[in-house]
Amino acid sequence: MSGAGENWLSDGLGDVAGADSDLWVSGVDYIAGWRESRESADQLNRAFLGAGFELSELRAVASANDEGRGVVRVAGWPGTVDRLSQLLEALADSDGGAR
Repeated sequence: MSGAGENWLSDGLGDVAGADSDLWVSGVDYIAGWRESRESADQLNRAFLGAGFELSELRAVASANDEGRGVVRVAGWPGTVDRLSQLLEALADSDGGAR
């Protein structure tokens, strides 16, 4: 497992921040939304690490939408995302999860 290093956002996945080319709207508090989503993204990244994923292959990224609401995006290499999907499907099957 590897943790978040100094450049964890650019560890192999390039630009995954999800920054759109739209201009920010004056008066919208994007930082508050980002802070909220950052806490959730950090928690999800700790869960990814605990499940054996590398943050250089899969990570949650904090962002904010056009209205300033927090958004957490999951970015990863396709093979790693497939592995995450299989893990979640197995968990849903073993818990009798709804599909």
